[in-house]
Amino acid sequence: HTRTHTCSRAAPRLWVTPAQQRWASSLPMNTVVLFVPQQEAWVVERMGRFHRILEPGLNFLIPILDRVRYVQSLKEIVIDVPEQSAVSLDNVTLQIDGVLYLRILDPFKASYGVEEPEYAVTQLAQTTMRSELGKLTLDKVFRERESLNSNIVHSINQASDEWGIRCLRYEIKDIHVPPRVKESMQMQVEAERKKRATVLDSEGMREAAINVAEGQKRAQILASEGEKAEQINKAAGEAQAVLARAEAKAKAICMLSDALTQQNGDAAASLSVAEQYVSAFSKLAKESNTILLPSNTGDISGMITQVCTRVRIIICIPVQSRVTVYKIVLEFFKVAQGFRGGLK
Repeated sequence: HTRTHTCSRAAPRLWVTPAQQRWASSLPMNTVVLFVPQQEAWVVERMGRFHRILEPGLNFLIPILDRVRYVQSLKEIVIDVPEQSAVSLDNVTLQIDGVLYLRILDPFKASYGVEEPEYAVTQLAQTTMRSELGKLTLDKVFRERESLNSNIVHSINQASDEWGIRCLRYEIKDIHVPPRVKESMQMQVEAERKKRATVLDSEGMREAAINVAEGQKRAQILASEGEKAEQINKAAGEAQAVLARAEAKAKAICMLSDALTQQNGDAAASLSVAEQYVSAFSKLAKESNTILLPSNTGDISGMITQVCTRVRIIICIPVQSRVTVYKIVLEFFKVAQGFRGGLK
């Protein structure tokens, strides 16, 4: 009984505080037959030296020679990292606390590699956190929390590998900044929001001006294209009208020439010229007070004879020797203009 009491006093204290859930069971006594719970590892020493690790289930030990020296939990363990102060790269003092998640992978190293695993891991997490925060500015601390957590886990695992402990995750719980820094951050956030609002307003005005200019440009282009098409269509219509009138006059002249070549054509032409002469003479002095008359105004037969003579000259020319029908039309117009000049 005395030996057992001495050995139990030599066992290290548990990893967690009494207020937290204990990682491991209390050290059991050697009752020859032992039942090890699931997800626990019992480290057995024989005559003061490491002997073996008991697996979950039924196990047998030799009284007096064997004793359970350490009980390690193989479950995932949660440790609250106390709040601590750290200085960022831009010399801002921060108060940060966190939560550490770890698991024992090698009960032998966890038992004999470090004296107090809880204290060692907590101190390592705090020092690593201060070291990593010193590499970042205040703005990056808030933006890069995930990378900060991963860097802390990587640094802890490098040091705790010899202890048989594996750090799974590290999460920052709260980040407290000084009141003045918090006020300046709020002012900065408000200024940034105002800046964004101003930029958005200016971009909106710019887009609106661009849209208006594009609309005016397209409207002018469409209007010019419409005017161009209208002018083209108008010119095409006028050209077709001119051609149609010319063709009609040409056909009329051909019909007139054919009619004059028939029997009594000269008499019919003389009658038509006489009618037009009388009609034109009756309209004199209606449009203007100034009248120019030929000397032989009363000689109607002489005027008719002159016009008919010129018409016969045109008609007597063979059709094959005429260059175009339009030259005949022009010659006829010259005859008519001479007739009108004679009237004036």
